Amino acid sequence: MPVRDTIQYLLIKNLNISKKEAKEALEAGNVTVNKISVFNNCYFEKTDEVAFNGKLLFEPLQVYKVLYYKPSGVECTLNTSIPGNLANQFIGWPKMFPVGRLDKASEGLLILTNSGKFYRQMNHHGSEIEKEYIVRVNKKISGDFEEKMSAGIHIMGKKTLPCNVNVLHEDTFRIILKQGLNRQIRRMCYKLDYEVLSLKRIRFGDYHIGNMQPNDCIEI
Repeated sequence: MPVRDTIQYLLIKNLNISKKEAKEALEAGNVTVNKISVFNNCYFEKTDEVAFNGKLLFEPLQVYKVLYYKPSGVECTLNTSIPGNLANQFIGWPKMFPVGRLDKASEGLLILTNSGKFYRQMNHHGSEIEKEYIVRVNKKISGDFEEKMSAGIHIMGKKTLPCNVNVLHEDTFRIILKQGLNRQIRRMCYKLDYEVLSLKRIRFGDYHIGNMQPNDCIEI
């Protein structure tokens, strides 16, 4: 997750002043964030402009928000010691963090960003952002599958929230979740005696995969 510093820490580090002097500078209204005065210590984003008496202390980074079609086999990790890591797919880009996750075997829409604010908005617990998937299983889907999956399944000691499920073909269904439990769809299917053969996320909130192909990137 993107790391943030406080305004007070930035003042102390850049102006070589004490904690007390930094606090006094804030209280006097001498510090601005994005040209707006701040009077109390707070966090700032790497994409914010911070100035003291008009002197720039922190120049904002360019904000990147990228839609990425993650292929199966790529791990949602920035740890370059892990084979197939996400970082190696974005060599030459600024450091970005994945919003949400897709397990290694799954494919589809992933959002990456260097904006801490956007990251927290999209990952905020209870935000109820919809995620839509197309799933193929190992056998013909039974008549009561939609009802059971939609109502919620007990996995990992809890019942999943109600969701929207529609069978598309005899072995394929569409599911829309507002949750993001670890390997949730695979675990739900397993409890109903199905094995997931392929899982593709086609939508994350208002963002759709459209005609993207594996490894495609689109800046938004």
